[in-house]
Amino acid sequence: MRLRESGDAFAHACRVAPDSGAGTLVYVGRFDLAEFAVVLEPSEPLSTARRAFYVAMVALTDALRAYAPPNKTVAIEWPDAVRIDGGLVGGGRMGWPPPASEDEPPPWLVFGAMIRTVAMTDPGPGAHPLASALDEEGFGEAGAVQVTESFARHLMRAIDGWQVDGFGRVAQDYLSRMPRERQALQRIDDRGDLLTRRIGSDRTKRKELVKALAAPSWLDPKLGGPRL
Repeated sequence: MRLRESGDAFAHACRVAPDSGAGTLVYVGRFDLAEFAVVLEPSEPLSTARRAFYVAMVALTDALRAYAPPNKTVAIEWPDAVRIDGGLVGGGRMGWPPPASEDEPPPWLVFGAMIRTVAMTDPGPGAHPLASALDEEGFGEAGAVQVTESFARHLMRAIDGWQVDGFGRVAQDYLSRMPRERQALQRIDDRGDLLTRRIGSDRTKRKELVKALAAPSWLDPKLGGPRL
Protein backbone atom coordinates (compact mmCIF):
# COMPACT_ATOMS: atom_id res chain seq x y z
CA MET A 1 0.00 0.00 0.00
CA ARG A 2 1.43 3.33 -1.07
CA LEU A 3 0.55 6.44 0.94
CA ARG A 4 0.95 10.09 0.00
CA GLU A 5 3.80 12.13 1.48
CA SER A 6 1.72 13.22 4.46
CA GLY A 7 0.82 9.61 5.34
CA ASP A 8 1.99 7.66 8.37
CA ALA A 9 3.03 4.15 7.35
CA PHE A 10 3.22 2.76 10.89
CA ALA A 11 -0.16 4.11 12.01
CA HIS A 12 -1.83 3.02 8.77
CA ALA A 13 -0.39 -0.49 9.00
CA CYS A 14 -1.71 -0.82 12.56
CA ARG A 15 -5.16 0.26 11.38
CA VAL A 16 -5.37 -2.17 8.46
CA ALA A 17 -3.54 -5.09 10.10
CA PRO A 18 -6.70 -6.89 11.33
CA ASP A 19 -8.07 -7.10 7.79
CA SER A 20 -4.99 -6.98 5.55
CA GLY A 21 -3.07 -9.81 7.17
CA ALA A 22 0.54 -10.95 7.27
CA GLY A 23 2.94 -9.64 4.67
CA THR A 24 1.10 -6.38 4.02
CA LEU A 25 3.70 -3.68 3.33
CA VAL A 26 2.76 -0.02 3.68
CA TYR A 27 5.12 2.70 2.47
CA VAL A 28 5.10 6.46 2.02
CA GLY A 29 5.93 8.05 -1.30
CA ARG A 30 8.60 10.61 -0.41
CA PHE A 31 12.21 11.09 -1.44
CA ASP A 32 13.86 12.38 1.75
CA LEU A 33 12.76 9.52 4.00
CA ALA A 34 12.33 5.78 3.57
CA GLU A 35 9.22 5.16 5.66
CA PHE A 36 7.50 1.77 5.67
CA ALA A 37 5.76 -0.77 7.87
CA VAL A 38 4.99 -4.48 7.57
CA VAL A 39 2.28 -6.61 9.18
CA LEU A 40 3.24 -9.88 10.88
CA GLU A 41 1.03 -12.63 12.31
CA PRO A 42 3.01 -14.64 14.89
CA SER A 43 1.97 -18.08 16.09
CA GLU A 44 3.54 -17.81 19.55
CA PRO A 45 2.62 -15.81 22.67
CA LEU A 46 3.19 -12.05 22.53
CA SER A 47 5.85 -12.26 25.25
CA THR A 48 8.15 -14.20 22.92
CA ALA A 49 6.73 -13.16 19.53
CA ARG A 50 7.91 -9.63 20.23
CA ARG A 51 11.42 -10.89 19.47
CA ALA A 52 10.43 -10.46 15.82
CA PHE A 53 11.56 -6.89 16.39
CA TYR A 54 15.16 -8.11 16.44
CA VAL A 55 14.61 -10.06 13.23
CA ALA A 56 13.30 -6.94 11.51
CA MET A 57 16.17 -4.79 12.83
CA VAL A 58 18.68 -7.27 11.41
CA ALA A 59 16.85 -7.08 8.07
CA LEU A 60 16.83 -3.27 8.22
CA THR A 61 20.56 -3.02 8.81
CA ASP A 62 21.23 -5.67 6.16
CA ALA A 63 19.17 -3.59 3.73
CA LEU A 64 21.42 -0.60 4.41
CA ARG A 65 24.61 -2.63 4.34
CA ALA A 66 23.73 -3.73 0.82
CA TYR A 67 24.24 -0.12 -0.33
CA ALA A 68 26.87 1.04 2.18
CA PRO A 69 30.32 2.14 1.02
CA PRO A 70 33.04 -0.28 2.18
CA ASN A 71 34.31 2.05 4.91
CA LYS A 72 30.92 2.74 6.54
CA THR A 73 29.72 1.08 9.74
CA VAL A 74 25.98 0.44 10.04
CA ALA A 75 25.27 -0.09 13.75
CA ILE A 76 22.32 -0.56 16.09
CA GLU A 77 21.91 1.36 19.33
CA TRP A 78 19.75 -0.90 21.51
CA PRO A 79 17.07 -1.53 20.84
CA ASP A 80 15.77 0.53 17.95
CA ALA A 81 18.13 3.22 16.59
CA VAL A 82 20.27 2.88 13.46
CA ARG A 83 23.49 4.83 13.17
CA ILE A 84 25.99 5.12 10.34
CA ASP A 85 29.47 5.98 11.54
CA GLY A 86 27.81 7.30 14.69
CA GLY A 87 25.28 9.53 12.93
CA LEU A 88 21.61 8.81 13.57
CA VAL A 89 19.71 8.02 10.36
CA GLY A 90 16.55 6.46 11.82
CA GLY A 91 15.34 3.25 13.36
CA GLY A 92 12.54 0.79 13.90
CA ARG A 93 9.44 0.51 16.07
CA MET A 94 6.83 -2.13 16.84
CA GLY A 95 3.12 -2.12 17.63
CA TRP A 96 0.52 -4.68 18.67
CA PRO A 97 -3.15 -4.57 19.75
CA PRO A 98 -3.40 -2.80 23.15
CA PRO A 99 -5.58 -5.50 24.79
CA ALA A 100 -3.39 -8.40 23.62
CA SER A 101 -2.42 -10.88 26.32
CA GLU A 102 1.26 -11.59 26.92
CA ASP A 103 0.46 -15.29 27.17
CA GLU A 104 -1.42 -15.67 23.87
CA PRO A 105 -0.49 -15.10 20.21
CA PRO A 106 -1.45 -11.54 19.23
CA PRO A 107 -3.72 -11.07 16.20
CA TRP A 108 -0.93 -9.06 14.59
CA LEU A 109 2.35 -7.25 15.05
CA VAL A 110 3.52 -4.28 13.00
CA PHE A 111 7.18 -3.37 12.47
CA GLY A 112 7.72 0.13 11.16
CA ALA A 113 10.90 1.93 10.14
CA MET A 114 12.14 5.33 9.03
CA ILE A 115 15.53 5.97 7.44
CA ARG A 116 16.62 9.48 6.52
CA THR A 117 17.80 9.29 2.91
CA VAL A 118 18.36 12.99 2.18
CA ALA A 119 19.40 15.72 4.62
CA MET A 120 16.82 18.49 4.41
CA THR A 121 18.28 20.79 7.08
CA ASP A 122 21.18 23.25 7.20
CA PRO A 123 24.19 21.36 5.79
CA GLY A 124 26.68 23.65 7.51
CA PRO A 125 29.54 21.98 9.40
CA GLY A 126 28.53 20.95 12.89
CA ALA A 127 24.87 21.91 12.40
CA HIS A 128 23.62 18.52 13.59
CA PRO A 129 26.69 16.50 14.60
CA LEU A 130 24.70 13.52 15.93
CA ALA A 131 22.44 13.12 12.90
CA SER A 132 23.09 12.01 9.33
CA ALA A 133 21.43 10.84 6.12
CA LEU A 134 22.28 8.28 3.46
CA ASP A 135 23.23 10.95 0.92
CA GLU A 136 25.70 12.45 3.39
CA GLU A 137 27.25 9.02 3.99
CA GLY A 138 27.93 8.25 0.34
CA PHE A 139 25.14 5.74 -0.27
CA GLY A 140 24.79 6.87 -3.88
CA GLU A 141 21.46 5.94 -5.45
CA ALA A 142 20.07 4.27 -2.34
CA GLY A 143 16.81 6.19 -2.07
CA ALA A 144 13.55 5.44 -0.31
CA VAL A 145 12.35 2.93 -2.91
CA GLN A 146 15.63 1.01 -2.95
CA VAL A 147 15.82 0.83 0.86
CA THR A 148 12.22 -0.36 1.15
CA GLU A 149 12.66 -3.06 -1.48
CA SER A 150 15.92 -4.19 0.06
CA PHE A 151 14.31 -4.42 3.50
CA ALA A 152 11.49 -6.61 2.16
CA ARG A 153 13.99 -9.05 0.64
CA HIS A 154 16.17 -9.22 3.72
CA LEU A 155 13.19 -9.59 6.05
CA MET A 156 12.04 -12.73 4.26
CA ARG A 157 15.53 -14.15 4.51
CA ALA A 158 15.84 -13.23 8.20
CA ILE A 159 12.49 -14.79 9.07
CA ASP A 160 13.48 -17.96 7.24
CA GLY A 161 16.72 -18.05 9.22
CA TRP A 162 14.79 -17.71 12.49
CA GLN A 163 12.52 -20.61 11.54
CA VAL A 164 15.38 -22.85 10.42
CA ASP A 165 18.17 -22.02 12.89
CA GLY A 166 16.23 -20.69 15.86
CA PHE A 167 16.30 -17.32 17.58
CA GLY A 168 19.83 -17.82 18.87
CA ARG A 169 21.24 -17.09 15.42
CA VAL A 170 19.12 -13.94 15.11
CA ALA A 171 20.26 -12.73 18.52
CA GLN A 172 23.89 -13.31 17.57
CA ASP A 173 23.48 -11.34 14.35
CA TYR A 174 21.75 -8.50 16.17
CA LEU A 175 24.30 -8.26 18.99
CA SER A 176 27.15 -8.21 16.47
CA ARG A 177 25.76 -4.91 15.13
CA MET A 178 25.82 -3.19 18.52
CA PRO A 179 28.90 -1.30 19.74
CA ARG A 180 30.88 -3.78 21.79
CA GLU A 181 31.01 -3.17 25.53
CA ARG A 182 34.42 -3.93 26.99
CA GLN A 183 34.63 -6.62 29.63
CA ALA A 184 30.96 -7.48 29.24
CA LEU A 185 28.90 -10.45 28.08
CA GLN A 186 25.51 -9.79 26.51
CA ARG A 187 22.60 -11.95 25.49
CA ILE A 188 18.91 -11.65 24.62
CA ASP A 189 16.50 -13.80 26.61
CA ASP A 190 13.24 -15.46 25.58
CA ARG A 191 11.23 -12.29 26.25
CA GLY A 192 13.56 -10.13 24.20
CA ASP A 193 15.19 -8.44 27.17
CA LEU A 194 18.87 -7.49 26.91
CA LEU A 195 21.01 -9.02 29.66
CA THR A 196 24.49 -7.66 30.36
CA ARG A 197 27.00 -9.15 32.79
CA ARG A 198 30.42 -7.70 33.49
CA ILE A 199 33.25 -10.21 33.37
CA GLY A 200 34.22 -11.08 36.93
CA SER A 201 30.83 -10.09 38.32
CA ASP A 202 27.84 -12.28 39.17
CA ARG A 203 25.35 -9.43 38.72
CA THR A 204 23.29 -9.17 35.52
CA LYS A 205 21.76 -5.92 34.29
CA ARG A 206 18.42 -6.28 32.52
CA LYS A 207 16.91 -3.90 29.95
CA GLU A 208 13.28 -4.73 29.17
CA LEU A 209 12.33 -4.69 25.50
CA VAL A 210 8.63 -4.00 26.04
CA LYS A 211 9.41 -0.84 28.03
CA ALA A 212 11.99 0.35 25.50
CA LEU A 213 9.55 -0.06 22.61
CA ALA A 214 6.96 2.15 24.32
CA ALA A 215 8.70 5.30 23.03
CA PRO A 216 11.12 4.98 20.07
CA SER A 217 14.45 6.50 21.09
CA TRP A 218 15.22 7.81 17.60
CA LEU A 219 11.86 9.42 16.78
CA ASP A 220 11.12 13.13 17.17
CA PRO A 221 7.31 13.38 17.50
CA LYS A 222 7.34 17.07 16.51
CA LEU A 223 9.36 16.46 13.36
CA GLY A 224 7.54 13.26 12.54
CA GLY A 225 10.88 11.67 11.70
CA PRO A 226 14.35 10.82 13.04
CA ARG A 227 15.82 13.19 15.63
CA LEU A 228 18.36 15.81 14.63
